[in-house]
Amino acid sequence: MTDAPAALLPVALKAAEIASDLVRTRVPGLLTAKGDRDMASEVDYAVERAVRDSLKERTPDIAILGEEEGITGDTTGELLWAIDPVDGTANFIRNIPLCGFSIGLIQRGRPVVGVIDLPFLGTRYHAAQHIGAYLGDRRIQASMTTNLRDAIVAIGDYAVGEGAEAKNRQRFALTERLAANVQRIRMLGSAAIDLAWVAEGKLDASITLSNKPWDMAAGVIIAREAGAVVTDQDGTDHAYDSAATIGAAPTVSPAISALLSDATRRGSNN
Repeated sequence: MTDAPAALLPVALKAAEIASDLVRTRVPGLLTAKGDRDMASEVDYAVERAVRDSLKERTPDIAILGEEEGITGDTTGELLWAIDPVDGTANFIRNIPLCGFSIGLIQRGRPVVGVIDLPFLGTRYHAAQHIGAYLGDRRIQASMTTNLRDAIVAIGDYAVGEGAEAKNRQRFALTERLAANVQRIRMLGSAAIDLAWVAEGKLDASITLSNKPWDMAAGVIIAREAGAVVTDQDGTDHAYDSAATIGAAPTVSPAISALLSDATRRGSNN
């Protein structure tokens, strides 16, 4: 890989500044229903449009994938921006500060640049391939917890919409297995925060049984650059088309994978 993707980190950081200002200074406004218990606020759309405008001006040749408005630009290139304007919208509209902006640059299916901004917590994480992961100017690294019983593990939201009942059987089985084996379970409502906090060592693992590029791209590269292991549900290396997103400190990653496999078997037998 050339140094070109890492050189685009300042573009992502500028996008985060734009997003952070909008999220901090605007109320959610009217809500748009996108599906069963799934919504977008006026701020989601405003942030995505403002960031798209900035990216189009500074990197006109790179396609853009946003959660609210889909993909635009030349999709034949090897680079793709992936944007989640407000990750944790349900938290945002209830004035819960666990929400943020996420932007990742994906090259041939793998994220190579990522920025996560948490405007109500005053923190901004960033990483680029081969340069490490940072909280502001401070380099961060995944935890060194070795015993699963000492681990704090975040899980993604339970499923809603079509097929939720079947999907949640696995999620319930996972919750049960975690409750019996780890120190604490957390459901924070933001995949970006889950992965950023794995990178920082606040969490020892995060398990999200889904994978959407706008949710995950930034967090995956930040976690990896901090030394975490990020895989699909079957233990293979996480990629754009993975079914799930499991990030863990390397010292507990094998135990998390084994526990997840056990929960999957239990969930499928129910």
